[in-house]
Amino acid sequence: MTSNIDTRQAEPRPRASSPGSPIVSDKSKPGAPSKRLNDVSDIRRFFYRNDEPIYFISATNFNLLGMDEWIRHFTFINYIDCFDGQHPNVFVPGETPHEPFTSIEDINNYLLSHKEVIDFIKKRGPGGKAVFLMFDERTEELCRELGLEVCFPPAALRSRIDDKMETTRIADRAGVESVPNVLDRIESYADLRAKAGHLGPELVIQTAYGDSGHTTFFISSEDDWNEYADEITEAPEVKVMKKIRCRGSALEACATRHGTIVGPLMTELVGFPELTPYKGGWCGNEVYADTFTAEVRAEARRAAFAFGEELRKLGYRGYFEIDFLTDLDSGKVYLGECNPRITGASSMTNLASFCHADAPLFLFHLLEWMGIDYNIDVDAINDRWASADNIDSWSQLVIKHTAGDVDHIVAAPPSGIWELNDDGTIRYVRMQTHRRTVQYENRAFYLRISGAGDYRYEGADLGILVSPGRFMDDEFRLNDRAKAWIRGIRDHYLGQPLPPAQEAPVQETIDNAGFKLL
Repeated sequence: MTSNIDTRQAEPRPRASSPGSPIVSDKSKPGAPSKRLNDVSDIRRFFYRNDEPIYFISATNFNLLGMDEWIRHFTFINYIDCFDGQHPNVFVPGETPHEPFTSIEDINNYLLSHKEVIDFIKKRGPGGKAVFLMFDERTEELCRELGLEVCFPPAALRSRIDDKMETTRIADRAGVESVPNVLDRIESYADLRAKAGHLGPELVIQTAYGDSGHTTFFISSEDDWNEYADEITEAPEVKVMKKIRCRGSALEACATRHGTIVGPLMTELVGFPELTPYKGGWCGNEVYADTFTAEVRAEARRAAFAFGEELRKLGYRGYFEIDFLTDLDSGKVYLGECNPRITGASSMTNLASFCHADAPLFLFHLLEWMGIDYNIDVDAINDRWASADNIDSWSQLVIKHTAGDVDHIVAAPPSGIWELNDDGTIRYVRMQTHRRTVQYENRAFYLRISGAGDYRYEGADLGILVSPGRFMDDEFRLNDRAKAWIRGIRDHYLGQPLPPAQEAPVQETIDNAGFKLL
């Protein structure tokens, strides 16, 4: 594996607010252990000995892969069995009748209402904690009925922050720049030009919520407008931005009672037709020491820290992710959007070498709900996590079905370790639960999402492939190794055309399935 690690001094880091900051109380809950956790070593031992059941409830366990190795009594409750029953800490209930899912919240609420899940949780005894990728007020209600504490800020607060318009306003207060924009209701093409004409002829419009591949619209002409007019005019407010030549990046952080911990800057793979049918769709990440320039990394970290401190003022605590856009012409780093939750990049962050040196970022998130007093030096952690010595090189590809046809999957590659042969084909090596044993760039961990029995349709998530090294070149194009892996995975899927009688009901199911799964 080619190393990207160097020994240059890390860029300067913003300082955390004082430990006595009144933004979030650090008092332990009544009846909690009185012992204080004084450093990262104490924190790691605390979770290693944890006795309280903690559940990650979601469609898959992708986002928090490997957390069961850090946290005792950590269990995944999932709708999709990515591991064919072989994962030791995944529970997947049997399928029962339900209304068509229209969101990941629907999936989670289905799971929490499922008798097998209810019995599974009750068997563990009273109490317990739950974490999610997505949840709503109904999810919170179901957790209360089961005696589970949701280890996230309230759904209403998360929804407010997730609104792209509100994200922009929070950034403004934090002193974090966004791409030049207008926040307003747009009622027609003429209205768009009147309100945003000063931003130039090429515009990008985003609605409040949703996956960027579905809710980001590129408008350069009235014909472009006509294609997306209904979605734009139905929104009470949209974000209209100047179109810039940019590179996308992502950074995960955690707002704790002691300040905001900031992870490394990752590149984003966006809109590659080999991976996704959506022009603006996220389809992977890379993390390596020389991601962008030192100046860009420093500015992104400063912005994430400032944004996190503003979130703390709102009462938000815990995990969040920020997407950045780096202007290739000016070099400026702009806020893209904020995801107040764990994300599709979270497994990249939490399995990185800097986390193994200290603790996964997610553990600092959980500490805010564990009812125990703790102390950490946020500045020291941020300094270590910014150092090139602590950043190894990994990449992931999110592989969707890109063709416009619909078929029935009859064979699919299993999750586990795969090897890339010299002739460009790939072979299955063994089952594995995450990337831990992948050491060389000719090997990768594959997490299967769509398997035998599922429908394969445009935009369906097939799976995620993770490997050491980079999947893009310095011009941010897919390299030959990435293309070989994509071909290899697709070659291991076998589909069967649908009988004519099935086409209409299957299409109705698919129409409801176009939501963010990962």
